[in-house]
Amino acid sequence: METSELDRSKIYKSWEVDGKFHSDGREVTLLEYVYSRPDIDQLRGSPQKVLEAIDDFARSVTGLINVGEAKGAVVTKLIAHYKPATILELGGYVGYSAILFGDALRKAGGKQYHSVEKSPLFAAVAASLVDLAGLRDVVKITVGTGAEGIQRLYDSGVLKSRLAMAFFDHHKPSYTSDLKRCERLGLVGPGTVLVADNMILPGNPPYAEWVRASVDDKQELDKNAEEKGNPNLQYKSRSIVSWEPSGHEDALEITECVGIEA
Repeated sequence: METSELDRSKIYKSWEVDGKFHSDGREVTLLEYVYSRPDIDQLRGSPQKVLEAIDDFARSVTGLINVGEAKGAVVTKLIAHYKPATILELGGYVGYSAILFGDALRKAGGKQYHSVEKSPLFAAVAASLVDLAGLRDVVKITVGTGAEGIQRLYDSGVLKSRLAMAFFDHHKPSYTSDLKRCERLGLVGPGTVLVADNMILPGNPPYAEWVRASVDDKQELDKNAEEKGNPNLQYKSRSIVSWEPSGHEDALEITECVGIEA
């Protein structure tokens, strides 16, 4: 198990306000904050400066449930190493990860970052910030649940071959079923890299069990499962302990598909 570093000077304000963690107006307030900044012209076309503005808001106004710098750095290193052509993200929130990883994808020579977000409001905020960052041609946002987004992108032919990388950061109980949907559709195969967030906070035992299991064990798990996957896919998985921008300990599960058992 690996551990990334935390710079405690960069911790966000508390993300809990009156018992809520999001959807209390803070996302629209963020957008107004960013666009009312006196340095707005310097932000245009600069992913890094837009990310810094989002961080400034979360450190001075209200915390946000972004992936943050610490875990974000782990994923950007993976993108630089694997150089994926396409990345699928499930759970876009206000676009922080889409901007950070979309920029890393472009620098690595990739072409398209597909972000699926259930909330139309969050998706609209993300689209505005992605546009401000100059990534409109790279990052495409789809409104819907993870399952809806995957199926729509597949049915339309946008996702028609094996994914190079996928990032799971949406409804936690849906991680396993949405991965299995990707498996059934042939979107996961040898070389696909899967990154799952929030493996400690709050944790995701069913997903961890699936990606860490042997082919034989997955065949047993799939027998009585409502959602069927492709248990013959062979995975190699590891955990990287890292940090939420709030300063809470968390972990990423990094999984690579290394083969298919006949």
